[in-house]
Amino acid sequence: MKWEQLLSLNRFGDTETRPRKNQDETRLGFEVDYDRIIFSSAFRSLQDKTQVMPMPVHKSASQVFVHTRLTHSLEVSVVGRSLGRIVGKKLLEKHSYLQETLGYQFNDFGAIVAAASLAHDIGNPPFGHSGEKAIGAFFESGPGQHYKSQLTPEEYQDLIDFEGNANGFKLLTESRNGVPGGLRLSYATLGAFMKYPKGSLPKKPTEHISDKKFGYFQTEKPFFKEVVSNLGLKAKEGANAERCHRHPLTYLVEAADDICYTIIDFEDGINLGLIPEEFALEYLIKLVKDTINTPKYHAMTSMSDRLSYLRALAINTLLNDAVKVFVQNEDAILDGSFDKSLLEKSAYRAQIDDIINLSVSRIYQSKEVVDKELAGYKIIEDILHVYTKALINSQIDKTNNYDRLLISTLPKQFHDTQKSTYELLLAACCFVSGLSDGAAVEIHNKIMGRQL
Repeated sequence: MKWEQLLSLNRFGDTETRPRKNQDETRLGFEVDYDRIIFSSAFRSLQDKTQVMPMPVHKSASQVFVHTRLTHSLEVSVVGRSLGRIVGKKLLEKHSYLQETLGYQFNDFGAIVAAASLAHDIGNPPFGHSGEKAIGAFFESGPGQHYKSQLTPEEYQDLIDFEGNANGFKLLTESRNGVPGGLRLSYATLGAFMKYPKGSLPKKPTEHISDKKFGYFQTEKPFFKEVVSNLGLKAKEGANAERCHRHPLTYLVEAADDICYTIIDFEDGINLGLIPEEFALEYLIKLVKDTINTPKYHAMTSMSDRLSYLRALAINTLLNDAVKVFVQNEDAILDGSFDKSLLEKSAYRAQIDDIINLSVSRIYQSKEVVDKELAGYKIIEDILHVYTKALINSQIDKTNNYDRLLISTLPKQFHDTQKSTYELLLAACCFVSGLSDGAAVEIHNKIMGRQL
């Protein structure tokens, strides 16, 4: 893979290339990507989507803040921007023609990674990490399993392994009436966004990090191939451009996310009292012991200040380490042979594992999280049940009044039911996935007759 192709400014519908030297420096194309994402309705809905912890209603005002998908995404974009800029500066020193001949600047790398990082959770369903599993369970073992006979293996796999990354690609790129190409992001940003550039089948064909999940639904397969072709992403052996190696900057997007959830989920657990302060700060100090200013740290009298200081040091420590791993492995990343995440190769892997293991036992498996996920499973199943039935009944012209009422509550882009069974079922999944936690609860209350 070649950097000059990987940094493509082209967008959906372009018939000519967009040279970097012709860009307006006050409105750079990669920065436009960031703006389009942040003003999109899909991004705004993240403000009421659970990251890990549900909003606590029993805590004092000083402890009430926990991260949502939106605040998490904003923080990931900030870390991603720094990663991109630092790596970009080093790459331009190594590949001087990118700047001298083509006009690329180190800020371009930061803008691409920041935009892709901002969008990295945009396709995730409500109710935290269980949302995807709840949608998949509906089709694999729930009321939706009877649709299997009407679908191809790839279509059915899309549904039973419903994937937020693939839904994100759909949200960013799907054409609607009057909106060709969705947000029309640059191909470089779309490439950096695609953590898993493959379809749902074959499922996890190798242990390579890019094969862990999938990144597009069958409906987006043609455009996925167009993006891959434009960027020159390297196809995996025998995959015919349907399964590719990652865009190199994807590793930085992933690292930004990994750094933030490792440190900031941990911070939420401390603030909510799920992890004792002394116990937790000890774990962070182990990570930053080489950079901590001990007199400054001990001069801080509040837990909040101490925690903020250690969090900043921890993020900076992992950020610089991720840059080092990327630069050392650039050639392997470009040829597709680098098969791990950057943090898996971190010099601080042991400390990261200690923090994650503590987070799993004290936060991710806490009663608050489990209760939210249990409720989410039932809510998502019930909503999917009524809407899939209504859409399919409309397709075969067998709707009753209840079905028509349900369809009338859907956004207009879901009203056309003269589509394939797969497209209608996927539309129902995408509708549910786009709901905020609060909106899903409200719809569930209505269809269960609890709210007028």
